[in-house]
Amino acid sequence: MNHFVSTLRQHWAALRILLILAVILGVGYPLFITLVAQLPGLQSRADGSLVSMNGKIVGSAELGQSFTGAGGRALPQYFEPRPSVGGYDPTATGASNLGPESIVDELPNPAVRGGTGTQSLLTQVCSRSLAIGKQFGVSGARPYCTPDGVGAVLGVFWSGPGYAGHITKVVSLNQECPAKPFLARYRGVPVHCARGGVDYAKGQVIAVRGNAAVSPAVPADAVTASGSGLDPNISPAFANLQAPIVARTRRIAVSQVDALVRRYTTGRDLGFMGEPRVNVLELNLALDRQYPMPPS
Repeated sequence: MNHFVSTLRQHWAALRILLILAVILGVGYPLFITLVAQLPGLQSRADGSLVSMNGKIVGSAELGQSFTGAGGRALPQYFEPRPSVGGYDPTATGASNLGPESIVDELPNPAVRGGTGTQSLLTQVCSRSLAIGKQFGVSGARPYCTPDGVGAVLGVFWSGPGYAGHITKVVSLNQECPAKPFLARYRGVPVHCARGGVDYAKGQVIAVRGNAAVSPAVPADAVTASGSGLDPNISPAFANLQAPIVARTRRIAVSQVDALVRRYTTGRDLGFMGEPRVNVLELNLALDRQYPMPPS
């Protein structure tokens, strides 16, 4: 009997502790944090940093979004954000999980019906850079990219084991036939285009830098997605690249657009962390307020 009473007391004490902790941590703490978040200066961030125009919520200053029209085409009167793997969908935030070693494409296999292949991170960067260069009238050339916008990567095959002996064959791994290889010869050996479905795994993979400038005209943030895919900012360099088209579309001077870019440029955090950045949503809304689109 005494043992039963002692056990009952222990369980009752444990239950009381559980109830007390549930009230403190499950109700009190969340309520306290919610109240703190509503203090002046914190409320906007706690509520999602929502941005309104004419009484209507148009987005969040902390989330990137696209500015597109019919067919998903970018609207030239607006600045474009960084690329997004998840299509700027907050519920699908994430990265491609491709790293610096992702340089060889998986070409479509003609034996697989409906196969599309898979682009490497390098080819994604090269193709975006080429497209951005054409869009804004600058060179889209980048190191390790071919003129047709894929990764400049060779598969070099040797006569001996361990890449020894002499070279027997060279293939431009990311240029699918009948494309013309970006190099005619490598160490005196003709370079061939690649064919989908062929196994080139035994070749030595060599990335070719080429003669592109060290600092490309198309900035890095224009061709790479952020880790979340929802970066709301772009670099001043990317903003300056877009400024002439925005100004021409809105029929204003480039200097007027440049002034707005400078106004919405934020410097490094604490003066030394990160890089200067421009919030795309706030900049585009400022354009609409100060320089609305002229009648067509």
